[in-house]
Amino acid sequence: MLQFIFLQAATAAESAPKNSSWSFWLMMIAIFVVFYFFMIRPQQKKQKELQKQREALKKGDKVITAGGIYGIIKEVQETTFLIEVSKDTILKVDKGSVYVSAEEAQQAPKEEK
Repeated sequence: MLQFIFLQAATAAESAPKNSSWSFWLMMIAIFVVFYFFMIRPQQKKQKELQKQREALKKGDKVITAGGIYGIIKEVQETTFLIEVSKDTILKVDKGSVYVSAEEAQQAPKEEK
């Protein structure tokens, strides 16, 4: 009985279609496409939008650092901002760690209308 099962499994494997490797590659490509459109592309769009916001920051804008420090931009340099945190306290912060203040982000759409 056991030999019959092995013999039947061997003949089934031999009669399997030879183009199964094509279906495997087609499935892998489909999975990559789904990952690209649902995960990679939206993240790239979000990064571009954040980069545009950082480039648009100018002197006098309210910002928040990645560490949670609120301040006002006093000077824009090539790769850094000088941010005034309180009177006579200025921090030099990398542009990559600065975000538009939540207050300012809420006011911007109202001003555009």
